[in-house]
Amino acid sequence: MGIRNKLGILGGSFNPIHTGHLILAQQALESYELDQVLFVPCALPPHKDPGMLLPGGVRLAMVQMALAGDPRFEASAIELERGGTSYAVDTLRQLTEMYPESDLYFIIGDDTLVELYQWHRIYDLLPLCTFVTFGRNREAIRPDALHLDPPWPARLLATATMARRFEVASSDIRHRVAEGMSIRYLVPDVIDMYIAEHHLYLGEC
Repeated sequence: MGIRNKLGILGGSFNPIHTGHLILAQQALESYELDQVLFVPCALPPHKDPGMLLPGGVRLAMVQMALAGDPRFEASAIELERGGTSYAVDTLRQLTEMYPESDLYFIIGDDTLVELYQWHRIYDLLPLCTFVTFGRNREAIRPDALHLDPPWPARLLATATMARRFEVASSDIRHRVAEGMSIRYLVPDVIDMYIAEHHLYLGEC
Protein backbone atom coordinates (compact mmCIF):
# COMPACT_ATOMS: atom_id res chain seq x y z
CA MET A 1 0.00 0.00 0.00
CA GLY A 2 1.37 3.42 -0.96
CA ILE A 3 1.70 6.44 1.28
CA ARG A 4 -1.68 8.12 1.78
CA ASN A 5 -2.12 11.87 1.45
CA LYS A 6 -3.28 13.86 4.46
CA LEU A 7 -6.02 16.28 3.49
CA GLY A 8 -7.26 18.95 5.89
CA ILE A 9 -10.85 20.21 5.73
CA LEU A 10 -11.76 23.69 7.00
CA GLY A 11 -15.45 24.45 6.70
CA GLY A 12 -17.37 27.61 7.46
CA SER A 13 -19.55 30.35 6.08
CA PHE A 14 -16.47 32.48 5.25
CA ASN A 15 -18.64 35.59 5.40
CA PRO A 16 -15.99 36.90 4.85
CA ILE A 17 -12.83 34.81 5.04
CA HIS A 18 -10.34 36.45 7.43
CA THR A 19 -6.81 36.14 8.75
CA GLY A 20 -7.92 33.88 11.59
CA HIS A 21 -9.08 31.23 9.11
CA LEU A 22 -5.73 31.33 7.33
CA ILE A 23 -3.72 31.10 10.55
CA LEU A 24 -5.82 28.14 11.73
CA ALA A 25 -5.23 26.32 8.43
CA GLN A 26 -1.52 27.05 8.64
CA GLN A 27 -1.33 25.69 12.18
CA ALA A 28 -3.14 22.51 11.18
CA LEU A 29 -0.98 22.00 8.11
CA GLU A 30 2.23 22.30 10.13
CA SER A 31 1.09 20.47 13.28
CA TYR A 32 -0.28 17.43 11.47
CA GLU A 33 1.99 17.52 8.40
CA LEU A 34 -0.97 17.84 6.05
CA ASP A 35 -0.40 17.84 2.33
CA GLN A 36 -3.18 20.31 1.61
CA VAL A 37 -6.12 22.10 3.23
CA LEU A 38 -9.51 22.44 1.53
CA PHE A 39 -11.54 25.52 2.46
CA VAL A 40 -15.23 24.60 2.12
CA PRO A 41 -17.77 27.46 2.16
CA CYS A 42 -21.19 26.23 3.22
CA ALA A 43 -24.42 26.70 1.29
CA LEU A 44 -26.73 27.12 4.29
CA PRO A 45 -25.18 26.79 7.77
CA PRO A 46 -27.12 24.46 10.09
CA HIS A 47 -26.25 26.35 13.30
CA LYS A 48 -26.24 30.00 12.18
CA ASP A 49 -28.78 32.57 11.03
CA PRO A 50 -28.34 32.79 7.24
CA GLY A 51 -29.94 36.25 7.18
CA MET A 52 -26.70 38.16 6.54
CA LEU A 53 -25.07 35.47 4.44
CA LEU A 54 -23.73 36.71 1.12
CA PRO A 55 -24.47 34.58 -1.97
CA GLY A 56 -22.33 31.47 -2.15
CA GLY A 57 -20.61 32.55 -5.34
CA VAL A 58 -19.42 35.78 -3.73
CA ARG A 59 -18.08 34.03 -0.64
CA LEU A 60 -16.37 31.39 -2.77
CA ALA A 61 -14.76 34.11 -4.90
CA MET A 62 -13.35 35.77 -1.78
CA VAL A 63 -11.95 32.45 -0.54
CA GLN A 64 -10.32 31.82 -3.92
CA MET A 65 -8.76 35.28 -3.92
CA ALA A 66 -7.46 34.88 -0.36
CA LEU A 67 -5.83 31.54 -1.22
CA ALA A 68 -4.37 32.52 -4.58
CA GLY A 69 -0.67 31.84 -4.84
CA ASP A 70 -0.52 29.24 -2.05
CA PRO A 71 -0.74 25.73 -3.54
CA ARG A 72 -1.17 24.21 -0.07
CA PHE A 73 -4.63 25.77 0.22
CA GLU A 74 -7.56 25.19 -2.14
CA ALA A 75 -11.20 26.34 -2.23
CA SER A 76 -13.91 23.71 -2.70
CA ALA A 77 -17.44 24.42 -3.93
CA ILE A 78 -18.70 20.99 -2.88
CA GLU A 79 -21.32 22.27 -0.42
CA LEU A 80 -22.40 25.17 -2.62
CA GLU A 81 -22.91 22.82 -5.57
CA ARG A 82 -24.88 20.37 -3.41
CA GLY A 83 -27.08 23.16 -2.06
CA GLY A 84 -29.46 23.06 0.88
CA THR A 85 -28.35 22.83 4.48
CA SER A 86 -24.66 21.98 4.66
CA TYR A 87 -24.17 19.00 6.94
CA ALA A 88 -20.59 17.90 7.55
CA VAL A 89 -21.51 14.22 7.38
CA ASP A 90 -22.72 14.60 3.78
CA THR A 91 -19.61 16.57 2.82
CA LEU A 92 -17.23 14.05 4.36
CA ARG A 93 -18.97 11.17 2.61
CA GLN A 94 -18.53 12.96 -0.72
CA LEU A 95 -14.90 13.83 -0.02
CA THR A 96 -14.15 10.23 0.94
CA GLU A 97 -15.34 9.18 -2.51
CA MET A 98 -13.53 12.05 -4.27
CA TYR A 99 -10.21 11.48 -2.48
CA PRO A 100 -9.97 7.71 -1.87
CA GLU A 101 -6.20 7.91 -1.41
CA SER A 102 -6.42 10.57 1.31
CA ASP A 103 -6.95 10.55 5.05
CA LEU A 104 -9.26 13.40 6.01
CA TYR A 105 -8.55 15.78 8.92
CA PHE A 106 -11.42 18.04 9.96
CA ILE A 107 -10.08 21.28 11.47
CA ILE A 108 -12.04 22.96 14.28
CA GLY A 109 -11.59 25.26 17.26
CA ASP A 110 -12.23 24.24 20.86
CA ASP A 111 -15.50 26.23 20.83
CA THR A 112 -16.77 23.85 18.15
CA LEU A 113 -15.42 20.75 19.91
CA VAL A 114 -17.85 21.11 22.81
CA GLU A 115 -20.76 21.52 20.37
CA LEU A 116 -20.04 18.46 18.21
CA TYR A 117 -22.61 16.34 20.05
CA GLN A 118 -25.31 18.59 18.54
CA TRP A 119 -24.16 18.02 14.96
CA HIS A 120 -26.34 16.17 12.47
CA ARG A 121 -25.69 12.37 12.54
CA ILE A 122 -22.56 12.92 14.59
CA TYR A 123 -21.94 9.18 15.12
CA ASP A 124 -21.97 8.64 11.36
CA LEU A 125 -19.58 11.57 10.91
CA LEU A 126 -16.95 10.76 13.54
CA PRO A 127 -15.52 7.62 11.84
CA LEU A 128 -15.12 9.42 8.50
CA CYS A 129 -12.24 11.66 9.54
CA THR A 130 -9.84 12.69 12.27
CA PHE A 131 -10.99 15.83 14.06
CA VAL A 132 -8.08 18.12 14.92
CA THR A 133 -8.91 20.80 17.46
CA PHE A 134 -6.99 23.98 18.20
CA GLY A 135 -7.62 25.85 21.43
CA ARG A 136 -6.07 27.78 24.26
CA ASN A 137 -6.22 25.17 26.98
CA ARG A 138 -6.73 21.50 26.27
CA GLU A 139 -6.76 20.67 29.97
CA ALA A 140 -9.82 22.89 30.50
CA ILE A 141 -11.98 20.54 28.41
CA ARG A 142 -13.04 17.44 30.31
CA PRO A 143 -14.24 14.30 28.48
CA ASP A 144 -17.70 14.59 30.05
CA ALA A 145 -18.04 18.11 28.62
CA LEU A 146 -18.22 16.62 25.11
CA HIS A 147 -21.46 14.71 25.81
CA LEU A 148 -20.45 11.87 23.47
CA ASP A 149 -20.35 8.13 24.01
CA PRO A 150 -16.99 6.38 24.49
CA PRO A 151 -14.51 6.08 22.90
CA TRP A 152 -15.07 9.42 21.14
CA PRO A 153 -14.27 11.90 23.96
CA ALA A 154 -10.85 10.31 24.49
CA ARG A 155 -10.14 10.16 20.76
CA LEU A 156 -11.15 13.75 20.17
CA LEU A 157 -9.10 15.07 23.07
CA ALA A 158 -6.08 13.07 21.91
CA THR A 159 -5.94 15.23 18.78
CA ALA A 160 -6.57 18.54 20.54
CA THR A 161 -3.65 20.95 20.34
CA MET A 162 -2.86 24.04 22.35
CA ALA A 163 -2.25 26.95 20.02
CA ARG A 164 -2.55 30.71 19.90
CA ARG A 165 -5.90 31.76 18.47
CA PHE A 166 -6.16 34.91 16.38
CA GLU A 167 -9.26 36.43 17.91
CA VAL A 168 -11.28 37.77 15.01
CA ALA A 169 -14.77 36.90 13.85
CA SER A 170 -16.51 37.46 10.55
CA SER A 171 -19.37 39.15 12.44
CA ASP A 172 -16.91 41.70 13.86
CA ILE A 173 -15.60 42.42 10.37
CA ARG A 174 -19.11 42.94 9.01
CA HIS A 175 -19.86 45.29 11.89
CA ARG A 176 -16.70 47.32 11.29
CA VAL A 177 -17.49 47.66 7.60
CA ALA A 178 -21.03 48.81 8.38
CA GLU A 179 -19.65 51.39 10.81
CA GLY A 180 -17.09 52.67 8.30
CA MET A 181 -14.15 51.32 10.33
CA SER A 182 -10.99 49.79 8.93
CA ILE A 183 -10.64 46.02 8.53
CA ARG A 184 -7.01 46.23 7.51
CA TYR A 185 -4.91 43.39 8.97
CA LEU A 186 -8.10 41.46 9.86
CA VAL A 187 -8.48 40.23 6.29
CA PRO A 188 -6.01 39.84 3.40
CA ASP A 189 -5.57 43.08 1.47
CA VAL A 190 -7.28 41.63 -1.59
CA ILE A 191 -10.40 40.90 0.50
CA ASP A 192 -10.36 44.39 2.00
CA MET A 193 -10.31 45.87 -1.51
CA TYR A 194 -12.97 43.48 -2.82
CA ILE A 195 -15.39 44.32 0.00
CA ALA A 196 -14.87 48.05 -0.57
CA GLU A 197 -15.16 47.87 -4.35
CA HIS A 198 -18.36 45.83 -4.25
CA HIS A 199 -19.91 47.75 -1.32
CA LEU A 200 -20.44 44.59 0.72
CA TYR A 201 -21.81 44.49 4.26
CA LEU A 202 -22.93 48.12 4.25
CA GLY A 203 -25.79 48.82 6.63
CA GLU A 204 -25.32 45.54 8.55
CA CYS A 205 -24.74 45.92 12.28
